[in-house]
Parts: sequence; C-alpha cells; structure tokens
Amino acid sequence: MNGISVVDAHHHIWRRDDLPWLSGPMRPRIFGPYEAIRRDYLVDEFLEDVAGSDVSRSVYVQANWPPERFEDEVAWVEQVADEFGWPHAIVGYADLLAEDVRPQLDRLTRYPRLRGVRMQLHWHENEMYRFAPRPDLALDPVLQRNVARLADYRLAFDLQVFAAQMAGAAELAAACPNVTFVLQHAGMLEDLSPEGRAEWRAGMEALAARPNVVSKLSAFGTFIHRNDAGHVSSVLAETVEIFGADRCLFGSNFPIEKLWTSYRALLDAFLAASAPFDDSARHALFAGTAARVYRL
Repeated sequence: MNGISVVDAHHHIWRRDDLPWLSGPMRPRIFGPYEAIRRDYLVDEFLEDVAGSDVSRSVYVQANWPPERFEDEVAWVEQVADEFGWPHAIVGYADLLAEDVRPQLDRLTRYPRLRGVRMQLHWHENEMYRFAPRPDLALDPVLQRNVARLADYRLAFDLQVFAAQMAGAAELAAACPNVTFVLQHAGMLEDLSPEGRAEWRAGMEALAARPNVVSKLSAFGTFIHRNDAGHVSSVLAETVEIFGADRCLFGSNFPIEKLWTSYRALLDAFLAASAPFDDSARHALFAGTAARVYRL
C-alpha cells in the first residue's frame, strides 16, 4: 500500500434486530437493493474485510437505530470496542430538533470514544433519496442552536445534504463557527449531468468557504452501484481541489459498498485516484485529517 497508513473514517457494524430497515419487509433505500447485507455485520467480519489493507484505525458512524435507543447504539459499539479494540471512535445520533439537546449529549459523552453526532438532513425530490422531513432543516433555529452546543462537548457534526441544500448548510456552518462539520460522502453527487455537476460544485465551494467544514471521501458508489475507478478519481480530484487535502478524509462506508465491491478493491480505487498528489497530501487524505477531526 505504498506505506500509507489508512484511517477508515466511515463504517458501520450492526445487528439486524436493532435496525428497523434491516428487519421486516424490504424497504427502498438510497443505495438500491440490499439483500446481501440484510444480516448481522459485526466487527469480526469488518476486520476480515480490512485485513491486508493497512487500515490502522476506524470511525463508526451511526446506523439509524430507533431514535429512542440513541444511547443503546453508542453503548453497544463502545462495548464492542472494549472487546476487540475496534472501532477507535464513534459518531452517534442525537435529536438536534429537541428543545435542548444537552441532556442527550450528557448521556452520550459518558462513552469515551464518542467524537461526533450525525443527524441526517438530506432531502431530495426523489422520495427514495429522501431522509429528512423537509429540505431546509439546516436553517431551523432550534437545530442551529443545538448544533452550536456540540462545541461545548468537543464533538463534530457529520453533515449529510444534497447539492440543493448546500447553501443552507453553509449558513449552518457559519452560525456554528466553533463546531467542525464533516460533509458526508463529498456532498452525495447524484446528478452526473453537466448541470448537476455544476450545482454540486457551486455548493461544495460555498461549504469550503467555511473554514470549519471538511469533506469525507466516501460512498461514491451509492448512486451508480459500482466501484468505478474513473468516477472515484473525478469526484476525489474535484473535492480535493475545492477543499484542499488537509480538509478531506477517506471513509469506506462499509458494508454498504460491499454490495458491489470488496474493501481492497475500493481502497485501491481511492489510492489510485490519489496517485497524482504528493506524500503529504496522501497522508492527509488517508490518515491525518481523520485523526485530527476525530481526535484519534
């Protein structure tokens, strides 16, 4: 792996019984059919997937347990980490539309590996791509007030929006200057037309203008359902051009991407895409930025 130590800044482990979308009838998901992962995906399988890939640390990102069980999710992952030594950091869930999120954060920060919170804000005209109840949650004053409170707990906010929502997301970042925002999946480029890419790039530039926003390089196969080297190279190169390498970090989004590729093939595509960059930039992309943002 050319001597690059890799931090996987976005993966999930799960027990099927804890996740409504993996139990009961098949429900449409943003990444398409998912029969192959409607089962337990535990840390021992994740470690098998990353074996030989020079992955030295990892960050677990919340996997949408029932909202009322937000603490149970973090407690379970913390227990797994105590037993296996993996993952090394946790991004949990909190309801940022609660009148005051601090009681939830007080409960979550009892777990020493907690480093951030994700509440997914992405909304799309296509109902299959839609998660949030409305497109403008980033502008909600209650949410903005609660996100700002993350700074008091030294927690990052994993920000998930589509291109059309990025202007509002940039306003959220401006309203919370002491919080680090980690843009999920490089802004989830789903419209690959010239017009769609232009809208995405404009939104990315608006977010990059906020110094407290970094971008996660992950889930590039979500809308094309394959590990495409050209697509990975294109999105990675544009994102790094906009944000700079020291504000970008790699994430596998495993096991979702396991629907169409192996971990080694996925990482190889990202390593190949980063080949034009110097050693310092590649270290930032695959280890340094994630270690800084998630305090690893």
